[in-house]
Amino acid sequence: MDHFHYTNGHLHCENVAVADIARQHGTPAYIYSKATFLHHYRAVRDAFAALDPLICYSIKSCANLNILEFLKDEGAGFDVVSGGELARAMAVDADPQGIVFAGVGKTDAEIEQAIDANIGYFNVESEAEMENLIAIANRRNAKIRCALRVNPDVDPKTHRYTSTGQKESKFGVDLERARRFFDAYGREANVHLAGIHLHIGSPVNDVSRYVLAITKGVQLIDELRADGFEITAIDIGGGFGAHYREEEAPPAVQYAEAIVPLLKDKGLKVIMEPGRTIAANAGTLVTETLYIKKSGDRAFVIVDAGMNDLIRPSLYEAFHFIWPVAPAEGFAIQARADAAKLSGLHEQDVVGPVCESGDFLAKDRLLPPVARGDLLAVFSAGAYGMVLASHYNARPHPPEILVDGSDVRVIRRRETFDDLVAAERF
Repeated sequence: MDHFHYTNGHLHCENVAVADIARQHGTPAYIYSKATFLHHYRAVRDAFAALDPLICYSIKSCANLNILEFLKDEGAGFDVVSGGELARAMAVDADPQGIVFAGVGKTDAEIEQAIDANIGYFNVESEAEMENLIAIANRRNAKIRCALRVNPDVDPKTHRYTSTGQKESKFGVDLERARRFFDAYGREANVHLAGIHLHIGSPVNDVSRYVLAITKGVQLIDELRADGFEITAIDIGGGFGAHYREEEAPPAVQYAEAIVPLLKDKGLKVIMEPGRTIAANAGTLVTETLYIKKSGDRAFVIVDAGMNDLIRPSLYEAFHFIWPVAPAEGFAIQARADAAKLSGLHEQDVVGPVCESGDFLAKDRLLPPVARGDLLAVFSAGAYGMVLASHYNARPHPPEILVDGSDVRVIRRRETFDDLVAAERF
């Protein structure tokens, strides 16, 4: 699952004790395992090798340039959803033909930026966007390729905020509109509708949801080809699961066993956009216990990381496994499932210093004894952790630290108070 492990009762990231990293660089801090990133990327690549897919790592999940650099070196393309993410991809010298650009609200400036970069595909989300793309392409006499984002009306069985493939979604068009879309725009000279794009949500641990969505997508492609449209690509999106509680997400091979037969020998370039499944288990947020407090029947562990550092629990009701970096005697574990077997745990809320009742990392969580100064590890924080961090309460961003074997490197320094006001000084 990852390269975070307990040795002699102390949490390590690869070959380095997490407590040593925290002692040197302070808390809160994001700590990443390079080996885990590469393990999960390679698992997807190898599982789907029969399709020779273009694997476009989703930058929005974890966007640090140093991580993008080594994923690019592994052969990854990139899925971007903004001009800023496109700039990040280009900053690491990504192959522009391996970049796909999604998002419902692309500005004219972002579209022109992507045309200038000569990206591989625009994932188009609406008729209005398509008309704007056509107008810009014609004005510039530019040739661009697009894939139409289609909602197959499949319930991904995930949180409502991250469900994207149903009819009422703000993303894409439904199947019936898709046919009319190609009739209206499928024969443009400068904007070639070359494929369809499916993305039903994230995380999706039920493989059957992909089977249903892709089956509908392939059927649509067959119908469009029968009508004379040249469809050469299918983008199946991302959304594969990650391990948050124990090992609940299917392995990449299980997704592939179901998906590959649907697409093999279809004459389609297959594009994938994994993010969470590569990044989530590669990162841990380490935080220090400031105070222990009781209020009525509730017990609180107050730590120095807050919702501004990791908003997923507050925003998505997301579960992150939390455990001491150096648990008290008798509470050492080898795997997350071991925690449920222990006696002597106490139900506690892990909360941060931000002035909001919604500032929590866990509620009603069974934890071993914790005291002031103890370090806690918030696991599976590599995806949608640092990228969603804010400056709320004028709190500087934590550092990002990459571990590669025994090597520890700061890949984003901790912000200072001066950083917080730098853009306001002229």
